[in-house]
Amino acid sequence: MTTSEQNRTAEQQEREQALVEQVVASFETAKDPRLKQLTQALTRHLHAFLREVRPTEAEWASAIEFLTAAGDITDDKRQEFILLSDVFGASMQTIAINNEAYANATEATVLGPFFVEGSPEIPLGGDISFGAAGQPCWVEGTVTGTDGEPVPGARIEVWEADEDGFYDVQYDDDRMAARGHLVADERGNYRFWAITPTPYPIPHDGPVGALLAAVGRSPMRASHLHFDVRADGKRTLITHIFVRGDELLTSDSVFGVKDSLVHDFVEHPAATPTPDGRDVAGRAWSSVRFDIVLAPAQTGVCA
Repeated sequence: MTTSEQNRTAEQQEREQALVEQVVASFETAKDPRLKQLTQALTRHLHAFLREVRPTEAEWASAIEFLTAAGDITDDKRQEFILLSDVFGASMQTIAINNEAYANATEATVLGPFFVEGSPEIPLGGDISFGAAGQPCWVEGTVTGTDGEPVPGARIEVWEADEDGFYDVQYDDDRMAARGHLVADERGNYRFWAITPTPYPIPHDGPVGALLAAVGRSPMRASHLHFDVRADGKRTLITHIFVRGDELLTSDSVFGVKDSLVHDFVEHPAATPTPDGRDVAGRAWSSVRFDIVLAPAQTGVCA
């Protein structure tokens, strides 16, 4: 029993507990067993939080205003509730629960709020930048299963922010840039041009940003490139790769960094020949190798 509980009379504790039980019981009629479990567990945990922190009515009204503001700023290009889930680590915890460790499978991380359906398809060796500002970056690797066998035809979706720290959907001109998808070849190999990832802040001009500022947390994300990899018979992988040496690796605002996803982005001076002979107009460029390992579909136990 906490000190707060000890300071409350037995009658007060009984009143509060009686309300918890009343609300939990109100969900007994749910026909869907899973819905019943979720609503009753949420009730118990929510009331436990309330009874622990003892909010004033003004504080509870402020919490409701915060959620209302998150809803008001959300639209088809911005999802404030994803940001809220991310900064509380709820997104990463859900990912950990649903992507249990399996052999040497590549680890998963957050989807983020800037995934967009309908990205352009590029050929192997193509360029996803579509004019986005940034240093050219050559990305290559293989897609295999945990048995080491290639996964031919794996669909690889990639997207990232430009060098100014913005995704295409954050601009007002309906551009589609720094995103695309490609298909691994018959040996599971893939390769494409992107732009070298750079740090950027999550949108912090709304209620989530105000919350971070109030508690002294930075909105900055470590430099990364998003991947969504899918293949028949394999567990879908949503992940990033991060730039080794980035000073934000230990303070990523959405807790998305995992050591296994930190890679060397090798810098190449201007005039260095590129792997495919591409002319990068005398610019410096970078390269990274990311070998992807997919777990079997519907894995539910560690291996």
